[in-house]
Amino acid sequence: MGMQTSTRRTRILIVDDHPIVRRGLTALIEEEPDLEVCGEADTAGEAIKKVRQCNPELVIVDISLKKGNGIDLIKQIKTYQEDMRMLVASMFDESLYGERALRAGAMGYVNKEQLTENLVEAIRRVLSGEIYVSPAMAGRMLNRMVGRKDEDQRSPIERLTDRELEVFRMIGQGLTTREIASKLHLSPKTVEGYREKLKTKLSLRNGTELSRMAMQWTIENG
Repeated sequence: MGMQTSTRRTRILIVDDHPIVRRGLTALIEEEPDLEVCGEADTAGEAIKKVRQCNPELVIVDISLKKGNGIDLIKQIKTYQEDMRMLVASMFDESLYGERALRAGAMGYVNKEQLTENLVEAIRRVLSGEIYVSPAMAGRMLNRMVGRKDEDQRSPIERLTDRELEVFRMIGQGLTTREIASKLHLSPKTVEGYREKLKTKLSLRNGTELSRMAMQWTIENG
């Protein structure tokens, strides 16, 4: 007989590079009678393939992936399927990545520390076409919208572009210019250009100061 029910279940794709996290997300989602996990991926390339294969209605994306990163992946999926609903679930601080994720095309941001309480609510909110963020982030975004002066109170790191931040994070992980170039499919010369921009934007005198600041930041922000 099986468990055939008449309700059609909403298909969700999970993109995360930790098998344990994927398992946890799947368990939370499969408890809901009207939701199901239709696929998993741990790289951006695999995710694009799975979007085509299992035709999900929602994609849950982590910022940090085995290959590629979540912000870029969100932009890629958007160009492929403009109306795809996407939700970010990440350990990274929402204050740094939340707005980037929304600008890229996601509709929500959940911190992994609050996943158990908030995941299903976030999924339902995004599926119904609403934005899901923490009250603190909603407040910051509203302040900026109504022209409160906190635009210039953002830290220099918050003002980096998505790609600059990605390079900064990789420097903080101890990757060489060549390794960063290979991971991001860029030329070493382009990565050197990003390093120069980072030194200027962060008011640093040399590569040593850049490495030190990036490592310190990476330790603090995971």
